Amino acid sequence: MFEFITWGGAALSLAGLAGLVWCILRVMKARKAGLSDDELRRVVQGVLPWNLASLFLSVIGLMLVILGIAFG
Repeated sequence: MFEFITWGGAALSLAGLAGLVWCILRVMKARKAGLSDDELRRVVQGVLPWNLASLFLSVIGLMLVILGIAFG
């Protein structure tokens, strides 16, 4: 049972990491596009909720991994 929790947590952490990489690439692409300050601010504000959700997903995944290891 706890092995599934550990592997599920690892999968969640990897999904969160993928989301964080996507956020970084999205903002880098916008910066290289030479957008104005207002347009760049809009892009960053649009990416911010995804960034926070990805970070939350990674943290929850790592907590599940720790729980799976501790109780497994």
